[in-house]
Amino acid sequence: QAQLVESGGGLVLAGGSLRLSCAASGRAFSSYAMGWFRQAPGKEREFVATMGWSGGRTYYADSVKGRFTISGENAKSTVYLQMNSLKPEDTAVYYCAVKPAYSGSVYDVREYDYWGQGTQVTVSS
Repeated sequence: QAQLVESGGGLVLAGGSLRLSCAASGRAFSSYAMGWFRQAPGKEREFVATMGWSGGRTYYADSVKGRFTISGENAKSTVYLQMNSLKPEDTAVYYCAVKPAYSGSVYDVREYDYWGQGTQVTVSS
C-alpha cells in the first residue's frame, strides 16, 4: 500500500516562499507521475503541477507557471514543490498524489490513485 506524507506548509506573507515535500513509500513509483493539487475552502480540488517520477516533462497550471517548481529526489523517494512569489489566492490545502505515468490526463484529479493527507498553506496579504 502506497503512502504519501506531505510537509512544509505554513503561514507566509504575500510575496514569500515555501517548499512543500512529499515523501513516498510502500511501493515502487518508477512508472508513475507525481503531482500536486490544492483545494481552497468551498472550491474543488485543482491541479497545480506534475512530473514523471523518472524525470521527463513537467506540467503546471497556468496560475502557478513561473512561480512554482516541481522537482524530485529519487534517492529519498521525495517530491518537492517550491513556491515563490506567493499570493493570497494560493491559500489552500495542498495534496500530493500519484498516477500511472502513461495513462489518463495529468490534469484530471480522478486519474490519481494515491493521495497524501494534505498540508495547509496560508498566504496573508
